[in-house]
Amino acid sequence: MSNTPNKTTVASSTVTRDLRDLDVKTENIYESIVIMAKRANQISNNVKEELHQKLSEFASSNDNLEEIFENREQIEISKHYEKLPKPSLVAIQEFLEDKVYYRNPAKEQ
Repeated sequence: MSNTPNKTTVASSTVTRDLRDLDVKTENIYESIVIMAKRANQISNNVKEELHQKLSEFASSNDNLEEIFENREQIEISKHYEKLPKPSLVAIQEFLEDKVYYRNPAKEQ
């Protein structure tokens, strides 16, 4: 799975969902929400780490105002990440498309 969400398959804004669609796989809406929340946190952390790695290339020990305003590449990278869909939307879409692996040890016993 890629760290950066695929923009083409995920809605860019909030979508009204039917709750009955979310609990089909787990038979428990709360369990489904926890799974999606944990996946959203994973996505968020991955994207944040990736962004920090890319921006760290531009870090220098002696920043001055001219260098900060002239760094167009850094601005473009930041704009790209701002346009990505929210991690929660990506997590919901992945859950609905069966792209999330999960298990509940309590149910397995």
